[in-house]
Amino acid sequence: MPELKHAVNATGLADILERVLDKGIVIAGDIKIQIADIDLLTIKIRLLIASVDKAMEMGINWWQEDTYLSTKAKDKEQQLLRDDLQQRIEKLEALTKIT
Repeated sequence: MPELKHAVNATGLADILERVLDKGIVIAGDIKIQIADIDLLTIKIRLLIASVDKAMEMGINWWQEDTYLSTKAKDKEQQLLRDDLQQRIEKLEALTKIT
């Protein structure tokens, strides 16, 4: 019967994970170091666990703009750099024609 128990536990874990990803869960905490009522260091920790769909529903989509995670964002950034470089070249060419 241990095999059956293992299957039930796996199903239970999968159900819990599905619920957490569907609803989302926030874990928050602060770490503060003080000496004589003077704050020396404050660290704020926030962790959100949710599915991509739920995160986007909440307006969280930072990974789409991160050039390390999104090829579209990287291509967009490179295009902006090319456009900027082209504008600079055109300005320099215009200045050299005047003088």
